[in-house]
Amino acid sequence: MIKTAMVMAAGHGTRLRPLTSHMSKAMVEVGGKPLIDHMLDRLLDAGVERTVVNLHAHADRLEAHLKTRTSGPEIIISDERDALLGTGGGVVKALPLLGDDAVLICNVDALWLEFEPAIKSLVEKLNDGMSDLLLLAPLEHTLGYAGAGDFDMNADGRLHRRRGDHASYVYCGVQIARPERFKTYPAASFSRGKIWDVSLRDGLIYGHVLKGFWMHVGDPGARDGAEYMLRHHGEHKYL
Repeated sequence: MIKTAMVMAAGHGTRLRPLTSHMSKAMVEVGGKPLIDHMLDRLLDAGVERTVVNLHAHADRLEAHLKTRTSGPEIIISDERDALLGTGGGVVKALPLLGDDAVLICNVDALWLEFEPAIKSLVEKLNDGMSDLLLLAPLEHTLGYAGAGDFDMNADGRLHRRRGDHASYVYCGVQIARPERFKTYPAASFSRGKIWDVSLRDGLIYGHVLKGFWMHVGDPGARDGAEYMLRHHGEHKYL
C-alpha cells in the first residue's frame, strides 16, 4: 500500500472567481464540504497515512482549516507562500517531506463518482516497470472538462499524448509517481507535464481507467454541475 500522498492545493483558482475571490480553490465547497476535504477523505479511505499539502493562495485560511480536521491522514504543510511553483516545482520543493517510495499526487479540483474504490484500484495496478501511473476517465464520462482528451492508451496500458483531433482519455488529477524522477529538477515554477514527457519518451507512463464518472471543478458552472451530481448520486457510487 502507498502510505504517503501529496495534494496540490496552492493554486489561485482564477477561473473559479468570484468563488475564489476570498479563498483558495481548495476551500470551495461542493456537496457541503471543501474540495480539500473531499480529496483527503478519499486518501484516508485508501489507507494513506500522511499527506503533504502545498499552500500559496489564501494560505492562512487553508492552513487554519486543515488544523480543524479531526480524522486522518496526518497533514504536513509544504509552504509556497513566497512563490507559487506549479505542479512540477511544487513537488520538487516537497521532496524532503515525501520520502523515497512511490507516492500519490492529487489535484485538489478533482471529484468523481465510482463503482469501485478508484485510488485503491490505482495502487493495486502499480508495478516496478512503471515510473508514472495515471488515473484516467473516458472523455465521454467527464464533467467540467472542455478539452479534446489528453491521452490514448495501448493495449498494455502505456500512454501516449493526443496525436490527432481528440484522444480517448482525460487525466483525472490523481497519479502515482516515483520521487526520484523529480530529483534532477529545480524547485522553480514548471509543469509536471515536463516530467511526463520524459516518461512518455521512455515508455514508462501508464494509465488506469476510472470505473465511474469524473468531474473537474474548474469554474463556477462545473462546481454547480458537480454539486448536482453529488446530490443526486452520492459521492462514492455512480448510478
